[in-house]
Amino acid sequence: MTVEPIPSLCTICNLQEAQAGAVQKLCPSCTALARAVQEQPEVVKRLWLRHQNEPILPEAIPQSIEGEGELPDVLDGKRYRTVDRDRNKWYLSVSEVNGKPVEIFASTAFDRDHELQARIANLTTITRLISLLLRHIFLGEALTFDKCLKQIQRSSRQKNDLPDMLYGVLSRYHPRKTGQA
Repeated sequence: MTVEPIPSLCTICNLQEAQAGAVQKLCPSCTALARAVQEQPEVVKRLWLRHQNEPILPEAIPQSIEGEGELPDVLDGKRYRTVDRDRNKWYLSVSEVNGKPVEIFASTAFDRDHELQARIANLTTITRLISLLLRHIFLGEALTFDKCLKQIQRSSRQKNDLPDMLYGVLSRYHPRKTGQA
């Protein structure tokens, strides 16, 4: 007796069978639709206005940006003060666009303490990469390997610290360096 798997339906239209092996469980038609929403948000806004007779809310479709340089010069934000297990005070600043987090920074009053320099470099790496992810999620900024490498490299505070070593290893996988496309 053979048991055939039950086909999964598309999570958007719930009518067609999802593509085999697809992560998002979408049919071919809805895959094309999802790609258009992601790559052409202005077209989606115009279609929404035409068919719903009201503009789509700005926060519903993120603006697409290519890089950090396109963030506004002044952002709303919140600052949080926290204390770590060693009783060091840390300040976390979250910058926002339309109430959504797009950058996070961390600092401490102990910046000049040599013992904390490695921790600060590692923390800078983490916050830079989280900020890159936040801009991707909430603003639609393209997330690329080059941008990840750049943020890791910028977080290094001295030669052979963890960010410097991460950059050295990961840059070996850069498509231009390896000759891959």
